[in-house]
Amino acid sequence: MKSYIISLIIPLNLCIFLVVVGLLFAILQRKKLAFFTMSAGVIWVLIWSLPITSYKTGGYLESLYPYTPPVSLPTAQAIVVFGGNTANNRSNWFAPYSKESRHARIDTADDLYFMNKAPIIIVSGAALDGSVSEAKGMAIQLQNRGIPKTAITLESQSTTTRENGFYVDKLLKEKGLEKILLVTSALHMPRSMAVMKKLGYDPIAAANPPQITLTDAINPYIPNARALEASRSIIKEYIGIVTYWVRGWI
Repeated sequence: MKSYIISLIIPLNLCIFLVVVGLLFAILQRKKLAFFTMSAGVIWVLIWSLPITSYKTGGYLESLYPYTPPVSLPTAQAIVVFGGNTANNRSNWFAPYSKESRHARIDTADDLYFMNKAPIIIVSGAALDGSVSEAKGMAIQLQNRGIPKTAITLESQSTTTRENGFYVDKLLKEKGLEKILLVTSALHMPRSMAVMKKLGYDPIAAANPPQITLTDAINPYIPNARALEASRSIIKEYIGIVTYWVRGWI
């Protein structure tokens, strides 16, 4: 149901849906309803195509746990990495994708590890596509960077943020660990922190750098294709937070 709602509310999808409904109203000679329905769809797309909308709504979530460079974070017993791939790990949602400037969650995790912030990394996430879990993919990349296999624990069952917390909680209890550095994207951090707090932890937020940043080259009031593309992640987070709150998961 949640996936259906998100798919429908995605601006372009909702616009198409409302235009089709508007056409049906027009066929039924309900001209005012047709006009207002189709107008609502177009306005929804226009609103989310403006960078200022992403900056205000997504930027607000990113600001709830302000970015702290790994070197300035305290030590803990474990580094926990929740899976996810926000905006292809772009350093800036409104900028073209670049391998050189991208920043993944494992980049933050390996910085923390090599700065001796914690001796263990727990990577969490099931397979999104194919048979290789996200956790295994992250573990392989971390090992390729020189982190020993013995320092990495995999949690490959979770498909949602709530399940990330549920299965990681089991691992932490098995290992007798309580103090953790929680790594995820800045946008995803408020929901992730709330999930872990609900489970009885007091995690240290170790978010990736904020991705929703306006530069002088971006006019916040001119429609932008990347802003429209980014709207899915922002809308998903707000729906996720509301859903988790209603269901008592946070």
